[in-house]
Amino acid sequence: MNKRMKKALAVASAAGAYSTAIPDPPSPLVLFLSNLLAVLRAATANRGAKVGLFLVLALILVAIFAPWIAPYPADQMGAGMGLMPPNADYWFGTDEFGRDMFSRVVYGARLTIQVGLIAVGISLTLGTLTGLVAGYAGGWTERVLMRLVDVVFSFTETLIALAAVAVLGPSLTNAMIAVGIAAIPFYARVAYSVTLVERNRAYFDAAYVAGAGHLRLIFRHLLPNIIPPLIVVATLGVSSAVLAAAGLSFLGLGAQPPSPEWGAMLSAGRDYFNQAPWIMIFPGVAIMVVVLAFNLLGDGVREALDPRQK
Repeated sequence: MNKRMKKALAVASAAGAYSTAIPDPPSPLVLFLSNLLAVLRAATANRGAKVGLFLVLALILVAIFAPWIAPYPADQMGAGMGLMPPNADYWFGTDEFGRDMFSRVVYGARLTIQVGLIAVGISLTLGTLTGLVAGYAGGWTERVLMRLVDVVFSFTETLIALAAVAVLGPSLTNAMIAVGIAAIPFYARVAYSVTLVERNRAYFDAAYVAGAGHLRLIFRHLLPNIIPPLIVVATLGVSSAVLAAAGLSFLGLGAQPPSPEWGAMLSAGRDYFNQAPWIMIFPGVAIMVVVLAFNLLGDGVREALDPRQK
């Protein structure tokens, strides 16, 4: 009889009786939604998180209703209207091609949401599975997976993203994939740490003794219980993903003209900054607001869920 079996039997004896059948936990989707609601409730208890949540919701609404908010199409050029300063018709001025900067910033919110969700989705999914399997399996599987994670983690995310884009080619889609790949080790280490804690709890030992298979133990018992800290990390990771993707676009490795992506707009405005500074100011402020929003939301949720942060 191995150590896990002995421990589980001790837990069952302390409870008064042992049963080979335990109730099934709720489905992972139900637990995910319940955990997400718990995180949102925790966020509303923190002042900074409230501000962040308000800004994030505002960004989502701007992205959804961009065609109705923007007064002009994002790529509509105006002959003889290049580099016009902000005025009643063009609130943020125009760029070198006479395109309305306000409309381009508004449409850029859609790309920002896309970048954040896809990049974080890639890193969160692959990183969580890596850390979860390593923490559950132990032994050689744990050592091999976590040593690989440590090797990749020794490089900066920017360097990994640059290498990935160099292989995949410059485009916004490839930039999102590159940013997602670069952040995998971070999520893997978080998932691994939380899995080690949950693996030693009584409910897991009871499920093990009851004969639950490996997939059931991983996806029905461990995964739903490591979701809350991962949600917090993912919230903070969105701002990093947005900054990284904007940086790649600024270097010409991400979104390509005439895409209204904020990093690409900053890059295009460098040559005209002294003459028309609004070309860089408004996209830069938009990036700053998005990063601030997700950081406030993530920090607030972390403080609300972790008593040691109070």
